[in-house]
Amino acid sequence: MGYLEEDVWCVSNGFNINQVGAYDRPKSLFRDFISYNHSNYKPEVNRYHLYVSYACPWAHRTLIMRHLKQLHSIVSVSVVMPDMLENGWEFGSNFSHSTHDHINQFNYLYEVYKHAKKDCTCRVTVPVLFDKKTHTIVNNESSDIIRIFNSAFNEFTNNYDDYYPQDLSDEIDNINEVIYHSINNGVYKVGFAQQQAVYDEAVSKLFNQLDYLEEYFKSHLFLVGNKLTEADIRLVPTLLRFDSVYHTHFKCNQKQLRNYSNLYEYVRKIYDLSAVKETTFYSHIIRHYYYSHNMINPFQIIPVCPNPIF
Repeated sequence: MGYLEEDVWCVSNGFNINQVGAYDRPKSLFRDFISYNHSNYKPEVNRYHLYVSYACPWAHRTLIMRHLKQLHSIVSVSVVMPDMLENGWEFGSNFSHSTHDHINQFNYLYEVYKHAKKDCTCRVTVPVLFDKKTHTIVNNESSDIIRIFNSAFNEFTNNYDDYYPQDLSDEIDNINEVIYHSINNGVYKVGFAQQQAVYDEAVSKLFNQLDYLEEYFKSHLFLVGNKLTEADIRLVPTLLRFDSVYHTHFKCNQKQLRNYSNLYEYVRKIYDLSAVKETTFYSHIIRHYYYSHNMINPFQIIPVCPNPIF
């Protein structure tokens, strides 16, 4: 892993752990938006570039939204390799479906951050939405990027599908907050816990919420309303990684996703959407977690994972 401290790359094997031994996710540094009303970042064709990892669930949600909103010719993409070691995320074509840095020709993602902001101090994460015109990062917060993709480029694509409709926005915001703390970030709180009490609390919250969703999907097709929304796009990438990674690697092993019949059918239905299926790469997912987290898996053994039966 590692982080930037005033433009200097610092190697680190750890994650942000607070005084009680719980994982404390760092805040995203770049939080700007793209709109016609913005003084700098206005919607344009082929002006913006997305840096992602196929392994990362936070990046995955941006790829799903990019696909749903038909932004392939509007926002270009570079994909890092799945191994995140002493230099962090690395570009290259040595692993299937990974790429070089098409814009800056950098070797490592931290170089993009250094290029974007002088004396940068932060964790270097994906996704990153980069502006080719000003040579800086617009945003590195996935929840913001999917909102940008949802509406900023509609004029160019004539795709006005709205995954954050105003009449459902309050309900979407509320369920997003619950899902983030208990599931999206919850699996990391379980996996990175360094005290038994911290682990016990996090794993209890995780499976209580999964149990609730199992009951909920007895009578509902989607998280909010009767159609796919941003809430589903945020939840599903985590669940797609559950049996292969989080169950074993993060000790979220009370149940597998496939033990939840209703929740499993919900995920399978959404996985069958081309925007999800075509952006899901289990080769990257499994390799990244087991090989990169050597503080959890010091011998970097890649296990025989359950068949991704989606």
